[in-house]
Amino acid sequence: MAIYVTGDTHGNRHRLAFLDQSIGWQNGDFLLVCGDFGFVFEDSQPEHDFLDELEAKPYTLCFLDGNHENFPALFRYPEEEWCGGKIHRIRKNVIHLMRGEVYSICEKKLFTMGGAYSRDRYRRSLNVSYWQEELPTPSEYHTAIRNLAAHTNQVDLVLTHTCPTEIIRKMGCAPDAHDLELTGFLEYLMYELRYNHWFFGHWHKDEEVTPKFTALFSRVIKL
Repeated sequence: MAIYVTGDTHGNRHRLAFLDQSIGWQNGDFLLVCGDFGFVFEDSQPEHDFLDELEAKPYTLCFLDGNHENFPALFRYPEEEWCGGKIHRIRKNVIHLMRGEVYSICEKKLFTMGGAYSRDRYRRSLNVSYWQEELPTPSEYHTAIRNLAAHTNQVDLVLTHTCPTEIIRKMGCAPDAHDLELTGFLEYLMYELRYNHWFFGHWHKDEEVTPKFTALFSRVIKL
């Protein structure tokens, strides 16, 4: 049983097929996707059929929400408790890890915080290809603080879609004013939490930004 972490998949079926060939999944393995999952986006019959195919895989696929998600479609799935936190169960082994939750997987504590601002809104349409729910609500920030306090602000892994403002600058990127509430909140957590490592997606980079922060896109890391 092993945990693998990767970046945005954006509904790329070929990428998951490549992982099937290159990893050699075992029963009980986990694949964690740091947002922009993209397989609950079109809300179409072919997409539902592909999710049914994923249900036959031997691993459990867990994903954070990114900014490029169809949130109304995602929120229609049942909400339940799983491994200590709340989830949306898409299929038996396809699970949406919700914002501000703490999970215990393979004896590791994971804190998750999805969401980010779509910088490409100028070429998207509201409620068609982007949704206002892409950014966290005040309630979701409060949920994160409350759940982390229940774990004495200590986890093994932090998984987010975007990252703290300071880390954005370390990558040589410019923070977006629309995102500052979220990236500022993550920066607050960066100093308040005790954690072993922090993985994030969103920026389409594979980079060890600091010894504790790793940006993921196509790279897959086995923990």
